[in-house]
Amino acid sequence: MASSAIASSSTSFINKKDVGLSAFSSQPSFCIQTAKKKMVSKKIFSVMLPQQSERKPATTGSVKTGMTMTEKILAKACGKPEVTPGENVWANIDVLMTHDGCGPGTIGIFKKQFGQNAKVWDPEKIVVIPDHFVFTANERAHRNLDTLRDFCTEQNIKYFYDIKDRGNFQVNPDYKGVCHIALAQEGHCRPGEVLLGTDSHTCNAGAFGQFATGIGNTDAGFVLGTGKLLLKVPATLRFVLDGEMPNYLLAKDLILQIIGEISVAGATYKTMEFAGTTVESLSMEERMTLCNMVVEAGGKNGVIPADKTTYDYLKDKTSVPYEPVYSDGGARFLKEYRIDISKLEPLVAKPHSPDNRALARECKDVKIDRVYIGSCTGGKTEDFMSAAKLFQVSGKKVKVPTFLVPATREVWMDIYSLPVPGSGGKTCSEIFQEAGCYEPASPSCGACPGGLPDTYGRLNEPKVCVSTTNRNFPGRMGHIEGQIYLASPYTAAASALTGYVTDPRDFLM
Repeated sequence: MASSAIASSSTSFINKKDVGLSAFSSQPSFCIQTAKKKMVSKKIFSVMLPQQSERKPATTGSVKTGMTMTEKILAKACGKPEVTPGENVWANIDVLMTHDGCGPGTIGIFKKQFGQNAKVWDPEKIVVIPDHFVFTANERAHRNLDTLRDFCTEQNIKYFYDIKDRGNFQVNPDYKGVCHIALAQEGHCRPGEVLLGTDSHTCNAGAFGQFATGIGNTDAGFVLGTGKLLLKVPATLRFVLDGEMPNYLLAKDLILQIIGEISVAGATYKTMEFAGTTVESLSMEERMTLCNMVVEAGGKNGVIPADKTTYDYLKDKTSVPYEPVYSDGGARFLKEYRIDISKLEPLVAKPHSPDNRALARECKDVKIDRVYIGSCTGGKTEDFMSAAKLFQVSGKKVKVPTFLVPATREVWMDIYSLPVPGSGGKTCSEIFQEAGCYEPASPSCGACPGGLPDTYGRLNEPKVCVSTTNRNFPGRMGHIEGQIYLASPYTAAASALTGYVTDPRDFLM
């Protein structure tokens, strides 16, 4: 496990004045601060504040104990004035999501436990999104879709994003694509709510200031029938990210830095709360990338306080009223970490673990066989914009097969319609074509978890792949002997141009 990152050769960039825990404002802040750009150092030290001792709640007087965002959301969901870490509470669920991978199992459990003729607790709070095993000839996968379709018709589920013609997703107006990004684009992610899903990366939705986490089929079957679930309140780790983002870094670099520092077990059943000027400056899509991968550190959920960026994103996506919450000034954070983002360099996670962190430039001799840009983590519009920007700046063609799989229907349309800034009006699709990439495929997440053998982009041979996905365990993208280097869209694009793991600064600076 890597445990190094970038720091100045003459001075640590952990602010000594920040050693004590600081509290989160109880009010939203729309002010975006910036810091002066600093020269990138080549020396290696720790970039994160050492773990701090636990903050103890007040034990005397009548002062109410402060709560974190997650504690406030769960307190509201269970109807209590306050909750504490470790407490088990019956939470009312605002949204339950399932997909074609876990939906049939969830439905089976619901039918077995509540009865063949039972009705779900609320057909307007259940979201069903096929996305995992859609574009395949496998009949069992097709049967999964049939099971979802029959159940949603029987139960009158309002939000079923169906697909019937797999040969051309564009003729399926209801089909959206990868569930986690579709949830956001369709307005199902709202501050202050509780969203559960039968997929570990449901934590993606924490970018909207809500409690979002993955659950198993049994729990989901219970939620289908009752709208409730027994949840243990997690303690909160707080990550304060400050400094101006260098033009060669993306949110993927930030989360790889954090996971590399605390390990894949460092946040087990804990909330990872992100704050600081860097986070405030991130777009919603970049915030999703941060929260998406907290589960790779063992986190129960990730969360970012809602602000103007959040509200602007949501204003044309939902009419459902929501109530954002913010951590109190006296909130209890188990530990706090501070990172000066201006000192980071582009990173990768080497095989076979997301915490096997390394500097991209240190892996320059690693020859690769292909590049994959896609998934809930790296297949959003801005991810493709970033890759296209690097291709455009370089003016070069790719040297290895480069697969492009947009997360959703909306992202696919953006690739073909939105001009890339600084390109003279060219779209991503035009730049990708000029660079020699494969044509963007139908929206899906099939290759990321390995999928079926006929899944587009799957590793069917023991190849080396630089990927914008979120896991690189053995067999994750298919072949058990495949080697996956997790990277940002910038690093993935740079690597495609050279045929080796490549630092994007080779083209962006």
